[in-house]
Amino acid sequence: MSIGPGKYDALCTEIREETKAQGVILMVFDGDQGGGFSVQAPFELTLGLPAILRNLAQQIEDDLKKGKL
Repeated sequence: MSIGPGKYDALCTEIREETKAQGVILMVFDGDQGGGFSVQAPFELTLGLPAILRNLAQQIEDDLKKGKL
């Protein structure tokens, strides 16, 4: 979840701590607990999350059009 713990929050914590990252977005497809996502990030970064994800989606679409994926 973007706010509050999600079903993969413990794994998200592990990844964030292991990488010493400020924030982590973990998206899981067909995992052992089903699909889901967890976000751990400071509030300021969370505020920018919609724009970051839109930019990522645009990059993926552009790469698909160019046959890069």
